[in-house]
Amino acid sequence: QDAVLLVQEAKPECRGTWYLPAGRMEPGEGIVAAARREVKEESGLECEPLTLLALEERGPAWIRFAFLARPTGGTLKTLDEADAESLQATWWSGDPRALPLRSLDILPVLDLAARYRRSAPHPPTLPRELPCAPLCLRLLLPFANAAGDLWVLLGTAGTPHLPVVACGTAPPELRAGLCLPVLRLLRDCLPWDPQPGALGLLGLQHRAGLPGESDGICFNVVLSIPPGPHQDVPPEPGDPALRWWHVEEESLRGRILQRVRATVPI
Repeated sequence: QDAVLLVQEAKPECRGTWYLPAGRMEPGEGIVAAARREVKEESGLECEPLTLLALEERGPAWIRFAFLARPTGGTLKTLDEADAESLQATWWSGDPRALPLRSLDILPVLDLAARYRRSAPHPPTLPRELPCAPLCLRLLLPFANAAGDLWVLLGTAGTPHLPVVACGTAPPELRAGLCLPVLRLLRDCLPWDPQPGALGLLGLQHRAGLPGESDGICFNVVLSIPPGPHQDVPPEPGDPALRWWHVEEESLRGRILQRVRATVPI
């Protein structure tokens, strides 16, 4: 009905302002479970996440998942039910900027949601419950020339696979963007210094770790790179653990190229 669920903040530093339901994941909690819990605690409603709209990041130390979801039950929290989580919740159909907002950073998310409802730019994308030890990125790196030929970078250790790069844990790397480990990989396999496009998220895997277990996330991402000057074929990788695979099957080539253009923005 062209309305969005907003909650009124109870925290002392932003009390009385409005925001989307949001919060931190708890130890041992899955990403979707955290989204459901936060919506329930702050608004009184139960919900079903439909797709990721965006992945926001300031390096591995700060990652936020923005979901599009639909209500499935519960009742809106009123001022009589105010608690430490929120004061109240409402369905808002006007311009959110007419309200005192906690932060304007929700406006781009609302734009993404409206765009997705009009014409979905990517398939529904939700976390897959698969375990992962570190925080890492699995990279789909396509190379296409003007003639339409397509290559994909593969790792050669064991069964050929998409390269995986781990995010660092040192303080400077925790504050750097997720692109940093990818750029290191590119320096190992490309003889020129490309200006890569933005990372796009194809999907992710995470299974909440129990106490004492690893609790990582693997982001499946795609990164486009422009060919070098007069470059009709990809360069020979400088790292022997990497090689380019020429995608000859027409249907697979088409699926890869289509999927590359339909990603969740990072």
